[in-house]
Amino acid sequence: MRVEEEEEEEEEEEEDKMVPQGDGEVVLDTASSQQQEERLVIGYALTSKKKQSFLQPKLELLARKKGISFVSIDQDKPLSEQGPFDVVLHKLLGNEWHHVIQDYQQKHPEVTVLDPPGAIQRIYNRQSMLQGLADLNLAECDGMICVPKQMVVLQDTTSSANEVAKAGLKFPLVAKPLLVDGTAKSHQLFLAYDCLSLAELEPPLVLQEFVNHGGVLFKVFVVGDVIRVVRRFSLPNVSNVGKEKVAGVFQFPRVSSAAASVDKTDLDPRVAELPPKPLLEGLVRELRSRLGLKLFNIDMIREHGSQDVFYVIDINYFPGYGKMPDYEQVFIDFFLGLAQVKHEKGLCVKPTVE
Repeated sequence: MRVEEEEEEEEEEEEDKMVPQGDGEVVLDTASSQQQEERLVIGYALTSKKKQSFLQPKLELLARKKGISFVSIDQDKPLSEQGPFDVVLHKLLGNEWHHVIQDYQQKHPEVTVLDPPGAIQRIYNRQSMLQGLADLNLAECDGMICVPKQMVVLQDTTSSANEVAKAGLKFPLVAKPLLVDGTAKSHQLFLAYDCLSLAELEPPLVLQEFVNHGGVLFKVFVVGDVIRVVRRFSLPNVSNVGKEKVAGVFQFPRVSSAAASVDKTDLDPRVAELPPKPLLEGLVRELRSRLGLKLFNIDMIREHGSQDVFYVIDINYFPGYGKMPDYEQVFIDFFLGLAQVKHEKGLCVKPTVE
């Protein structure tokens, strides 16, 4: 397994090779896949916004050179009547679509579906998203993985103050919508400083203890066996004195955009240093196994004042890879790797159209 580091920055247009890599990013690659002579057909079912951000010209150019074609799936026609596909790439919500994909998987086991709907469903709910992470055995991975204390509020936020105290949570609390349903609202985060401010929040939601982390968030992108880490600005630390002077609800700024990227030269090295590679390897290996996903990202923070204590605060399926440096080449290698695995397993024969 090869490990490299790279900063998040604007990529120069290159047609035949990856952009050279520098400091500040972790890449874990398996051995490069052999180029496939047979054409690889990837059927995709994505929202218009996801299609625009993911299927960018550079990705499609690289794909054509490697014999990979992207074909849009018509949601108004039976999926089994379309194709044939080698891979189905999807990110659509709703039980109806999930049933379509599950039925297709049963009838076409030779097709790789990214990813199984049942596995995706778990991280669409923030109550189940982080379950089990605190029990991960990563003792020999140069660090510790924790999850914030949290509780779920399903209905009345005005009466949740007593429940907060019973759960042992301390203010300020991060408030997140319970369900991740693909809307902008589901990604709105708030910081509640006192009991009265909880009444301003709209349930159902999850309340998490705020952990001081030096104002830096690590977004860990996962594509199969590849891991890349990008820094983002986050909320500054909250002091005990500050807690007493602040009341109400504060809305988090969005940290997913490239404009929120962090240049490590502007930060205290103790804050800017990336999570240890062995820890990332161990964490991602466990999550891939437990979640059954190949395409996801992890939001992590380092506890302020600590060198090796990290908190996982969110997991997202098929995130905005367009913001990940050199994502195009990473995905081309990933798709070719899937084709190689199918070839080795004798599943390279394309299914017939029903």
